[in-house]
Amino acid sequence: MSNAERFLKAYNEIDHSLRNQYNFKRAMAFTDIIRRSVLINSVVRKYEDDLVDYSRLRNAIVHGGNEGEVIAEPHLNVVEKLEHIAKLICTPPRAVDSICRKDVLCVSASDSVKKVVELISKSGYSNLPVYDGEKLIGIANGQRLLDAIGRAMLNNRNIDKFAKEMLIGEIVSNQITDTYFAIADESITLEQALNLFYKNRKMLVILITKNGSDYEKPLGIISVADIMDINSVLENY
Repeated sequence: MSNAERFLKAYNEIDHSLRNQYNFKRAMAFTDIIRRSVLINSVVRKYEDDLVDYSRLRNAIVHGGNEGEVIAEPHLNVVEKLEHIAKLICTPPRAVDSICRKDVLCVSASDSVKKVVELISKSGYSNLPVYDGEKLIGIANGQRLLDAIGRAMLNNRNIDKFAKEMLIGEIVSNQITDTYFAIADESITLEQALNLFYKNRKMLVILITKNGSDYEKPLGIISVADIMDINSVLENY
């Protein structure tokens, strides 16, 4: 295939994929699709300016000269970059196949704050899913536990007694309305994970289960600390 043919193939794949993913109307112009997708797709957001420029180049290739005649031949580096973007948009890698940590350490709602803090210290994992029976009720986060302990100190409570007697279920239940974590099913892609963090700057972790239910055990977990690694994987995908 010529550079122009490869370019048009990748361009059409992006156009088709975005229309299908987000139900854009067939009459909508490609540049309008890109502008709207910026808000919901992290890959498009990253390459917005490139995609708008490539739209102009596509129009020069397709509409210039006699019908069917290619009058502009893009450089190879431009073609390869568009093909890379098309791959990220059309067949993005799943989180469970790459970045997400699969050895998820969970705790019970009946565990004491002391036990959970010890687990965080020993494991090095700062976000532990908390289950009340089979139901996920929240995430025990190290910083949030430190805040809870700090508030107890300010209230002149006995910290040793507080840590031994306070149940982690009580701590996270008071935080359940806060949007500091999300649950996703196993199909979530790295792009979608990035977009969840982008839309909610307070979010600390994404817990992945088979069907995205809070009654399922986790298949993996992604934290905000993984964002740089996610970007690295996407860059080299």
